[in-house]
Amino acid sequence: MLDRIRSLFGLRHKQRAIQPAQWASVEARLPFLGFLPAAERERLRSLALDFLATKEFHGAHGLQLDDDTLLAIALQACLPILNTGLQAYANWVGVVIYPGDILIPRSEFDDAGVLHEYDDEVLGEAWEGGPVLIAWFEHGEQPAGINVVIHEFAHKLDMENGGVDGLPQLRPGMSRAVWADAFSKAYEDFCADVDLGRPCAVDPYGADSPGEFFAVVSEAFFETPCVLQARFPAVYEQLRQLYQLDPAAGERAAGQSQHD
Repeated sequence: MLDRIRSLFGLRHKQRAIQPAQWASVEARLPFLGFLPAAERERLRSLALDFLATKEFHGAHGLQLDDDTLLAIALQACLPILNTGLQAYANWVGVVIYPGDILIPRSEFDDAGVLHEYDDEVLGEAWEGGPVLIAWFEHGEQPAGINVVIHEFAHKLDMENGGVDGLPQLRPGMSRAVWADAFSKAYEDFCADVDLGRPCAVDPYGADSPGEFFAVVSEAFFETPCVLQARFPAVYEQLRQLYQLDPAAGERAAGQSQHD
């Protein structure tokens, strides 16, 4: 399987390997890609093919990885690095795709020193220096409001400067103090919304930690950018600078074109 993947998506053949109809079919399942200008869509396609040529892909529990699945994963994985490049994902090679939820064995000691072992059901996990695990669902079966691929690859960016703390490696000219101020205030407000059961602009799972908050707002930045911008404008602005993209402008333009 891996040899076939590398042959199909090899850099020397990438211009000829994927036909426009196949790109259109795959991208139809990812409507938020329509928020990107045409030139950036083309760059994303090229980066996705480079990503596929340099990573190793494994289907867990007998999952057969077809070309459309690989392209869909690569397009989403490369959105956060469209303007930084593959070096952001340089220190690891594996992507493991599971058919549905993932069960990961865990063990932990409680306050009394008793060891507890259990299976943790997750949709994905990124390991520092190691692979990315992704739960993959057939079209229409993905949990609503969740993008596992973008979420886990946002964690990979967060890990670039050590740990998962919600502070990725910022782009030149960005201020750590401004980032921290925007995210700490938004995270506090968001956790209050979750605690009080108020409607949330992003996945409530983000209240688990600042690292998870960064991952879920990154999902929203690409999938529901106008909602994120309206609820957390300072966070949206920091992500706009980090990713060097403005999907909210693209979403508004797409909505306007539909009404013309």
